[in-house]
Amino acid sequence: MSKIQTNPSIITRDVDKIAVKTGNVYESVSIIGQRARQISSKMKEELSGKLSEFASSVDNLEEIFENREQIEISKYYERMPKPSALAIDDFLTDKVDYRMREEGNEEK
Repeated sequence: MSKIQTNPSIITRDVDKIAVKTGNVYESVSIIGQRARQISSKMKEELSGKLSEFASSVDNLEEIFENREQIEISKYYERMPKPSALAIDDFLTDKVDYRMREEGNEEK
């Protein structure tokens, strides 16, 4: 029988710690989700900027596969923590600014 190994980067989170900041776990998760999208967008922008330096007008497959610097940059971004993990850490360490909308006021 083979053993199933879990990913060591998976961390169990205390839902109560996440919920206590806003008083509602769903509002907290919504804030974390929005922050994760911001982080993801920023990371994608940085990666695209770095990889655009390697863009060539020649479609030579040999050149694409031989570019070690481009491969190293891609591997670096693959090893980085996921945006959702960074967003949770930001939220739990009070690095995220947010404000709650009041129910009676509709923003226009």
